[in-house]
Amino acid sequence: MLAIRLQRVGRKGYPVYRVAVQEAWRHPSSGRVVAYVGSYNPHTKEANIQKEAAQKYLDNGAQPSPRVVKLLEDAGVKLPKWVEKAATDKQKAIRNAEKLRKNQPKEEPVAEEPAQEAPAEEAPAEETATEVVEPEEAPATEEAEKAE
Repeated sequence: MLAIRLQRVGRKGYPVYRVAVQEAWRHPSSGRVVAYVGSYNPHTKEANIQKEAAQKYLDNGAQPSPRVVKLLEDAGVKLPKWVEKAATDKQKAIRNAEKLRKNQPKEEPVAEEPAQEAPAEEAPAEETATEVVEPEEAPATEEAEKAE
């Protein structure tokens, strides 16, 4: 079975691709290539496709890769019905949407909060002091009873 896919050429850091027709079980960078039907430069988004040659291999059952399908559609090659086209209306799923700033509860003005919290903080402090005093008094009374 034949595959139509991109084969990387070009220098390091500046890839340019050939649209190659080759056996599907071979690796794109090695192996026998049946034909080159175009090229693609991702930096300039320029694609040169030989429409007649690409159409001939598609009609004979060559399987295009998803990126090549997009390039062939842009070039105007008529794709067979069995070719799977990538969905263009997909939306990325947002992970942890509850952590987004727009989904957080709105904070009230900071100036009003300290005025309301100040008396509330003093009351628990007094209760804590009372609790500490009570355990100290209880042993003291027991010692006084023993002393008598």
